[in-house]
Amino acid sequence: MRFGSGIAGLLRRRAGQWAVRLRRRRAQRRIYQLAVLFCAVALAPISWLWLTAGDRVGTVESAPSAPVAVVFGAGLDRGQPTPYLEHRLVGALDLYREGKVQAILVTGDNGRVEYSEPDAMFRYLVDHGVPEGRVVRDYAGFTTWDSCTRAHRIFGVDRAVLVSQDFHVRRALALCEAAGIDAYAVGVPELHDVTWLYGGLREIPGAGKAALSAWMRPDPVFLGPAEDGIPKALAQAAKR
Repeated sequence: MRFGSGIAGLLRRRAGQWAVRLRRRRAQRRIYQLAVLFCAVALAPISWLWLTAGDRVGTVESAPSAPVAVVFGAGLDRGQPTPYLEHRLVGALDLYREGKVQAILVTGDNGRVEYSEPDAMFRYLVDHGVPEGRVVRDYAGFTTWDSCTRAHRIFGVDRAVLVSQDFHVRRALALCEAAGIDAYAVGVPELHDVTWLYGGLREIPGAGKAALSAWMRPDPVFLGPAEDGIPKALAQAAKR
């Protein structure tokens, strides 16, 4: 009896161990499946941005002619453009100097009286030789979607060259296309430093938000009446 009881006890312990291992394997399998699903969901919008961009992302040299360049805000440092924003503005300057665009729409945050990205961008471009009448300011570009949909709905932009960093420009392109703008994008190259890495990581949730905006097409934070800055700028260009 003792021998039989010992064998039975051993078998019960082994069976218990196998059951525990089986439960662990099932739990690990579920965790793995959830991780794969999470990655797929997270990366699907990024894949959408790359696929929809196609061959419409390039350089100043490869950009086609368009009536307007759209430059997105990227922060100020004591009232002056940050290096990233300055690089975007230089890209727009190059487009203008090469005759590829006739007007420049600068769009950014002016949520506080003492903070105005559009004004700082305007001053930079004018100081570097662009006539004042060719630079139009959008003071309510609080997000990329707001900038894109306002460019079309408020300023009447139908075709444009977009200027932003290479990690952001595909999202801007997809959103402007969804807003009704036939766009080409110039990706400003940057050193792959910590700031660049942070910007690239932000694009993962940003791509998901962009997909929702492209699908739902919400109104911007501020809409307001139509403005005639871009038509006036293009009329001025046509007289020359």
